[in-house]
Amino acid sequence: MKKSFAIGAALVAVLAWGSATAQQAFPNRPLRITSPFPTGSGPDVVARVVADLMSKSMGQTVIVEARPGGNGFIALESVKRAAPTGYELGMADVGHLSINPALFKKLPYDPERDFTQVSGVYRTSFFVLVGQNSPIHSIPDLLAAARQKPGQITYGSNSVGGPIHLGGVQLEAAAKVQMLHVPFKETSQVYNAVATGEVAWAMGSLATAGPLLQAGKLRILAVADRTRSPAMPDVPTIEEAGGPAGVEATTWVTLLAPHDTPAPVVDTINRHFRAALDTPAVKDRMATFGFVPAGSDGGVVTEWLRTDTVRYAEMVKRTGAQPD
Repeated sequence: MKKSFAIGAALVAVLAWGSATAQQAFPNRPLRITSPFPTGSGPDVVARVVADLMSKSMGQTVIVEARPGGNGFIALESVKRAAPTGYELGMADVGHLSINPALFKKLPYDPERDFTQVSGVYRTSFFVLVGQNSPIHSIPDLLAAARQKPGQITYGSNSVGGPIHLGGVQLEAAAKVQMLHVPFKETSQVYNAVATGEVAWAMGSLATAGPLLQAGKLRILAVADRTRSPAMPDVPTIEEAGGPAGVEATTWVTLLAPHDTPAPVVDTINRHFRAALDTPAVKDRMATFGFVPAGSDGGVVTEWLRTDTVRYAEMVKRTGAQPD
């Protein structure tokens, strides 16, 4: 009898310890954010500033691990396979979540089924850029040249089917002109080609084209959005600049977690993440890249994803774009 009682007491103690451990406040160990963006890129820099602030507010280290390459597959597969505990998080953008499904017949993840959206990070617009010495000085100039030389006016991008390419496709369709897309392997090559006149124009963000803009080697004609960019309020939209209406070439970045991450854990991360986004340090750093902070709940991000998935699927189908 005593032996049975001792065993029962020990079992109760073990179960109680396990329950107490399971109920420990989150977080009780370091968190990791796996990012598909290269170290030193705009999204990577923002992630590291936010992670440092979250480390202080959460009392646990938040690590950012850059795992670029493979169209984002490497980073997102890692997050997909992680335990849904809240300690493994990821980042993704419109290309990974809304464009890739239209480009790839076999995607190693399902943007909605495999992830829980935690928060938006930022949104940003693309600008229509030409070289400083280009004879094109306005959107009407660009479209007039395209009509005079159908299929000969070139525009660059860093990937077939990427948001920069599809922004150009939108302008072609809206203006009813035909131009020639020239893909490059790296973003820096695109803007160097525009600066030297190798290609006539390209769309780009302030984060990617900023250094050449600051060096006076590129000029902005308009912003490819329905409204002006808060980062460049004096730059007109394409429509305001004399072009067609409705051209919207934008991107967004989100923070996500593996599917089935508990809602209370997601809420905790969301609260600390959004508080970090709202600090002057993060706002100032984002402003240097032309990013607009977009902290939100996961439902808002899911709506971004769904809306843009439909929009980009139509563009990809129309162009017949295939991944590099």
